[in-house]
Amino acid sequence: MAGGIGSRFWPASRSSMPKQFLDILGMGKTLIQITYERFLKVCPPENIFIVTNESYRPLVKDQLKGISDMQILGEPVGRNTAPCVAYACFKIATKNPDANIVVAPSDHLIMEEEKFINGINESLAYASSNDCLITLGIKPTRPDTGYGYIQYVNTEKKPEMDMYKVKVFTEKPDLQLAKTFIRSGDFLWNAGIFVWNVQSIIKAFKAHLPDMSDLFLEGNSSYYTENEEIFIKKTYSQCTNISIDYGIMEKAENVMVKPAQFGWSDLGTWGSLFAIKEKDYMDNAVNGDETIMYESSGCMVNVPKDKLVVLQGLKDFIVVDTGDALLVCKKSEEQKIKQMVADVKKRKNGAKYI
Repeated sequence: MAGGIGSRFWPASRSSMPKQFLDILGMGKTLIQITYERFLKVCPPENIFIVTNESYRPLVKDQLKGISDMQILGEPVGRNTAPCVAYACFKIATKNPDANIVVAPSDHLIMEEEKFINGINESLAYASSNDCLITLGIKPTRPDTGYGYIQYVNTEKKPEMDMYKVKVFTEKPDLQLAKTFIRSGDFLWNAGIFVWNVQSIIKAFKAHLPDMSDLFLEGNSSYYTENEEIFIKKTYSQCTNISIDYGIMEKAENVMVKPAQFGWSDLGTWGSLFAIKEKDYMDNAVNGDETIMYESSGCMVNVPKDKLVVLQGLKDFIVVDTGDALLVCKKSEEQKIKQMVADVKKRKNGAKYI
């Protein structure tokens, strides 16, 4: 899944070049390139499909060499993750009705790749012989209020595969509730990574999102043909805007969770990037070769490598300079960046900065 705009990473992430196509980590590769290379260790390149906004098709082709046009599923408009998943799964089913599928965001960080791949392969093996919808749950390391949580049932474990039946999905809690979740020991972070057999997910769409199921079933004669684009434009105009979590995962009775620890971060905010970046002796994470810090600590600084930037007296701030836009924001209030972006857009000529 590579269709998001990543507005909480503004001003680096823009609608014309969102964060999945940026080298956010400073590794010489973009997030989507890192994700693609990771999944090459799970399946052959021809089995990898990218669902993204139609306007990002050239970016995908440029950054993922060897990807064919048929492997890029262009969405004419964003309709959240349920239509995105439906498009990919219904299309795949016409070519391989027995396919086992992994659904993963293109912009997450996985630090312990071998553990991740082992968990994916174990989940694929389980999904191939069980009618279930599997989600990977991250063992929480802190009471984070930025993630959704999954509560699972300890007594209904499948010990041979470390699978548990999901009891309930919970949206982002406040700090007190998050602390309660951590103490209980039966809650995991919702990573938004799913594994299932294609027939299981199609059955779930029929049961819980029947109108959407009917829409994408009509495309069985159009997928992998020159008519696919026309069909998808028509279909998306009729699709409900709903997430796969709300639409299916929270309603289905056959949802399993596999607890996992593989150095995961959703890289959703500048603060989450700060958490995993190397820091200087004053706890500053700095991207920028010509940056000088005075009496400053706990800052996330992302500026052009060759631009001289001097900062003094800042504590726990985000500073991002893209040349045409500058953001200075308290780390503790980074959730306001989305609103800031909306306000910028309302300004005269504001759209060019979004």
